[in-house]
Amino acid sequence: MATHSLNLLPKAFPPTLASSLRPNLLRFDSTRHRRSRRQNLSIRSVFTGIVEEMGHVKDLGLADHGGGGFDLKIGARVVLEDVKLGDSIAVNGTCLTVTHFDTEAFTVGLAPETLRKTSLEELERGSLVNLERALQPVSRMGGHVVQGHVDGTGVIVSMEAEGDSLWVKVRADKALLKYIVPKGFVAVDGTSLTVVDVSDEDSCFNFMLVAYTQQNVVIPTKKVGQKVNLEVDIMGKYVERLLLSMNNNTPQENKG
Repeated sequence: MATHSLNLLPKAFPPTLASSLRPNLLRFDSTRHRRSRRQNLSIRSVFTGIVEEMGHVKDLGLADHGGGGFDLKIGARVVLEDVKLGDSIAVNGTCLTVTHFDTEAFTVGLAPETLRKTSLEELERGSLVNLERALQPVSRMGGHVVQGHVDGTGVIVSMEAEGDSLWVKVRADKALLKYIVPKGFVAVDGTSLTVVDVSDEDSCFNFMLVAYTQQNVVIPTKKVGQKVNLEVDIMGKYVERLLLSMNNNTPQENKG
C-alpha cells in the first residue's frame, strides 16, 4: 500500500491524479471517482462515545484493490482483543469496517465521500486517533447513543486551561448548531461530551475536559484551527422530524 498523507480533498480538484502527486500529499481527481460507493448510512452499529484507547496511524494511501478507495492502517491494542473481519470500529467518531488485522494493527477502508464529510482527510502517519468498538448487548452505556455517522466537521476556535481542566470552543455550521443545546450531548471526534454553552451569534459551542479525559482522547493534541468530527444527538433529529410531520398533517382551517 502506497504511503501518503491523507490531505486528500482540496476545494478545487486537480485535473488528473498523476499531476497531483507530491511527496507526503495525495489528492485525487473527483471525476474519476464519481462511481465510488457512498458510505453506507444504515444503522449497523452503535457506540457510546467512551473512547477505549488512542491508536496511531501507521500507514495510509490508495487501496491495493483499486477502485478509487483508500486504506487506513492503525496501530492499536485494546480494540484488537476480539476483533474480526467486518467488525465496526469508530475512528475519531467515524464508523469504519475492519478489512484486515494482525496482532498490532488493523486496516479500514475509506471512501472518497467519507473523506469529504469528516476530518479524517487531515490525518498523516503518526497521527493519534480515538478508537471505540461497537456496543455489545451486554455493554454498559457510559456515554450516549453514537451512531458513528459524522454529521459534519467543526473548527477549534480556542483552548484555554482552567486549573487542571481544559475549555474547548468549537465553531460549527448553523445547520448543526441548532441540534446542540446546553447540558446536551455531542460527540466530538467520537468522544461523548456534555455541552456547556451555545452561542448562536458566534455559531459556537464549548465543553470542558477534565484531566483524566485529556489524557485519554485526541482533542487536547489538536491545535486551534484544526477540524473535529461532530455527531449531534440523534434524538433532536427525531423530534424535529416528528414536529415537521405533525405540522404537515395538521388540517388547514377553512378560510372560506
